[in-house]
Amino acid sequence: MTSDLEFKLREDLLAEADALAVAEDPWPRFVQREGAHRRSRRVRAGVVAGLLVAAVGIQTNLIPLPGWIPGIAVASSASPLAEGPTRGSLAADRAWLDGLRGQVKDLQDPEGLWRITDRDAIHVVYASDVPGRRVALVVVPLRLGVITASELIWFIGPPGAEPEQMEQGGNQGADTAVATWMESDATDGGVAVVVGPAGSTVTISSFTGYSPKGVVEHRQLSSSTGTGVGVAAVPPARTVGGPALTARVTNGDTVIHDGEIGGGWSGDADMSASQEPTDEMLSVAVRDAQGPVIDRAVLAVFVGSALRDSRLSAQDVTIRLRWSGSINDKPAALFTIQPKGGGVIAYAMHGDTTGWRTDLRLLLPADGAAQRPIAWRMRAEGKDTRTDRVIVVTPPGTATATITVRDGAPTAVTLDASGSGTTTVAPNQPATVTALAADGTTLASTPVPAFETNMGGVPGSTMNTRIIQ
Repeated sequence: MTSDLEFKLREDLLAEADALAVAEDPWPRFVQREGAHRRSRRVRAGVVAGLLVAAVGIQTNLIPLPGWIPGIAVASSASPLAEGPTRGSLAADRAWLDGLRGQVKDLQDPEGLWRITDRDAIHVVYASDVPGRRVALVVVPLRLGVITASELIWFIGPPGAEPEQMEQGGNQGADTAVATWMESDATDGGVAVVVGPAGSTVTISSFTGYSPKGVVEHRQLSSSTGTGVGVAAVPPARTVGGPALTARVTNGDTVIHDGEIGGGWSGDADMSASQEPTDEMLSVAVRDAQGPVIDRAVLAVFVGSALRDSRLSAQDVTIRLRWSGSINDKPAALFTIQPKGGGVIAYAMHGDTTGWRTDLRLLLPADGAAQRPIAWRMRAEGKDTRTDRVIVVTPPGTATATITVRDGAPTAVTLDASGSGTTTVAPNQPATVTALAADGTTLASTPVPAFETNMGGVPGSTMNTRIIQ
């Protein structure tokens, strides 16, 4: 289950505990009725202990839940995927669908064993043969003690597989409107499946590069109108991290989903080596960098991570270190990666060779990228908590810098000798950083990106990771 489910489980159990009545302290009457209360205390202690043991046993599914105890619904089946008839080439094969339902197993989680509440209530959303596979998606009603939830589970088998040959794959909460699955490798490629609401249009595309205008470019692999199901052959991808497929699901003018397709992908050692920067590349990258010298091993780790994240090969890019310094007592760097003839991707990271954090990834138009001031928001160290702290790095030739929040007046940012400074902006407030020359003229301005909520796609694939002019 998810962390949200864990939080909800804790909240529900605490609420149940608060509602329990606690017996009064028997001590004031102890002297008068010592013998009777000794017996009653033993009985009460036995009952309370038994209830506690039973509660733990029920919540972990060690003890069957009595039928009269209602479940607490955590994830509903309100998703469009839980409604309507089965889709796919196997939709009319009742015997096969019934056999698949029999293959669904209880789910083991750190919280305990999630048991299927009603096998007849398992709904097969999609079942079909696709290139090289047989794939199915089912909605399964589950219970963990008094908590009930529904889960979407993928099943995968060889072409023409019998139900018992289908193996359980990934799963996710059933409260989603779109489910995606992919299985591919670097040499032979593979296949991707996207299931959305019935009647929707599904388009599957693959990442091809970054345009000079700062736009992520895609190539459409497939599009299906009105079926709510998309299937695409995945081409071989010689990049660490996989082919970076995206799915767009629409119903008329309404965009239901627009994001990356997750799944299984395997590469090889040669590909990993292609995304490690050489010493020569790093020597060129650090020329004219602002700030103190950064440890070369740390910089190599940062750049290698960025190349994998951007799906780029070290041999096809130009790397430039814009700034180096220290954040939270750890080495920090702002650097850019530009594929030949493409846009510029700015990365800010801090940490060391044992662990690091990506604080910024931002796709910029190639024109004027080197003259831009860049600012990024900081999370609390080691946590996902958003803070109001903003790091600013200005280009060479900057005399002063300002930060403008919404439509307010510009506020000066104090810069150090490296052209960097720190300021504050509320996490939910848009802002713009501006670099100015000594005579007060504006060199360039750049919006301060909002916090990323999902770093699964390539930089530039979401509004928070691109600048478009």
